[in-house]
Amino acid sequence: MSTASAKKSQVPLEIDGTREKLLQLGLTHAAVTLAEELSEAVKHNRAAHQVLDRLLIHEFREREERRIKTSLRLSGLPPGMTLESFDFGFQPSIDRRQIETLGTCAFIRDATTLLVQGAPGVGKTHLCVGLAVKAIEHGFSVAFYGLEDLLHEMRKDADVAPQRLRRKKYFNVAYLIVDEVGFEPMGHKDACLFFRLVSYRYRRGATAITTNKSVKDWPGIFAGDEAMTAAILDRLLHKSVVLNIRGRSYRLQDIEKLLK
Repeated sequence: MSTASAKKSQVPLEIDGTREKLLQLGLTHAAVTLAEELSEAVKHNRAAHQVLDRLLIHEFREREERRIKTSLRLSGLPPGMTLESFDFGFQPSIDRRQIETLGTCAFIRDATTLLVQGAPGVGKTHLCVGLAVKAIEHGFSVAFYGLEDLLHEMRKDADVAPQRLRRKKYFNVAYLIVDEVGFEPMGHKDACLFFRLVSYRYRRGATAITTNKSVKDWPGIFAGDEAMTAAILDRLLHKSVVLNIRGRSYRLQDIEKLLK
């Protein structure tokens, strides 16, 4: 390196003004990494557009990380349930390729119902939540409710005008999970509230339902009202993916290991 070049590389860069402008624009991470990126640019003789591109990549990654963390927190999803952590080997009745296809989230774009049936402990909730994590990564809004919690929210909103209901999270998210449908029968008022929810979300948003009951037994869930049950199923199953998981319980497997 020539003496002139060496001296040029040692000249301190006046970047305080640039950093301040980045902060004013809300580009916080780009501002933090500015000095390091400029120093690296001098060492590796990077062009100006390369420096700008690297700063924007840093900013984008940081924003995505924050968005995903915030969305996961607001969604109400149980922690630790991802598709990567699901034990497909333990449940051979599940087609892994089908789940990976669902993981592209095309079914959410198409406002498709996901109905997951099976006995307790076979991984119904885990699959739906794992798909929800993928949905958040793809930029979709997500909400998770156990059925009792959802009914509690809907009872509070029973007299809310339809135009205001549209702002409710369980009405407007792209992907709604309703967990544990069927463990307890609903009264007629609750069944009507559930019908209102399904009717509104029909063709507007994807809804995942986990249940321990076959659809032929659903009239018993909805206050014995066969007409209402038929109307609910008509909307849910018009465009749907149905997963019927037949297998052992993960929780019982853990208990069996402890007892050995």
